[in-house]
Amino acid sequence: MKGLKQSTQTHVVFMLCILSLLVLPNLVASECTCDKSEETHDKAKALRFKIVALVSILMASTIGVCIPLLGKIIPAISPEKDVFFLIKAFAAGVILATGFIHVLPDAFENLTSPCLSDHPWGDFPFTGFVAMCTSMGTLMVDAYATAYFQKSHLQKAQVAVTDVEKEEEHVENNEVDLHTHVTHGHAHGHVSSNKSSELLRHRVISQVLELGIVVHSVVIGITLGASMNSETIRPLVAALTFHQFFEGMGLGSCITQAKFKRLSIIVMGLFFSLTTPMGIAIGIGISNVYDDNSPTALIVEGIFNAASAGILIYMALVDLLAADFMNPKMQKNSKLQIGVNISLLLGAGFMSFIAKWA
Repeated sequence: MKGLKQSTQTHVVFMLCILSLLVLPNLVASECTCDKSEETHDKAKALRFKIVALVSILMASTIGVCIPLLGKIIPAISPEKDVFFLIKAFAAGVILATGFIHVLPDAFENLTSPCLSDHPWGDFPFTGFVAMCTSMGTLMVDAYATAYFQKSHLQKAQVAVTDVEKEEEHVENNEVDLHTHVTHGHAHGHVSSNKSSELLRHRVISQVLELGIVVHSVVIGITLGASMNSETIRPLVAALTFHQFFEGMGLGSCITQAKFKRLSIIVMGLFFSLTTPMGIAIGIGISNVYDDNSPTALIVEGIFNAASAGILIYMALVDLLAADFMNPKMQKNSKLQIGVNISLLLGAGFMSFIAKWA
């Protein structure tokens, strides 16, 4: 009887194991559904959170992008001061962490979703491919745009110097004075050309950086606006507010160094500040028909997120950090180097921490 009882227990355990192997995969698979969510959400409560998010993100974006632009009013944060390097490094750390920790994982999640067909989305790592291509494309645009503007400015400078020389030929002055004046004109043109070349470089950087930030801002704005779950929206409000504030500081720093005209500064600042709120408004408008699990939504969001990540990572590493870290002013100041490194780590760490809710 004892042997029979042990045999029965063994048989029961064996059957339970077989049953668990058959049932558990189905239970796990049932957790991941590609159907539109049928949960009942409080739309009025979700809408209130969305309006709060829209207002707070608009204010944070505007304040963030304006702080570096106040260098003329507040001399302590002008581009010539050491504090400006610290602010820019912190903002660059935020942008870098945004690309690596927040945007790129979202893109991987979108483009590897079980809601997409295995072919072709399961056959190739499209997320990394799009991010890589976008980074290389940004490099090419960056290089060609800079070269084009430099060549254009150099031609204008040469024409200006030639005109000066022609005018001097008609003036009957001492030969030595004439030679000295023309030589001074060439030297002045050379110095002016170098300064203009650096200025054009900053302008290209600020415009390309704004493009990458805007692409990401539209996606997160639409995603937040289309969500109907107030429990999901609530933590996003604080996270995205801080996120947009520090991204605005990074962009504002680049705009400050580019020394655009007042109208261009206002347009770029407004464009950045309004992008995420406009995305939220669009998301609210399409929330009744938007399905975040549909293949089209997943593919579009995934590609845009991957492209944005590629741009942000390239800009943060190459145009923001490398340019400042190799700056002669920083190379000669060991205390400033230490401070900038700490500021960079704090910015990246802070954004990595709040990415948990974003």
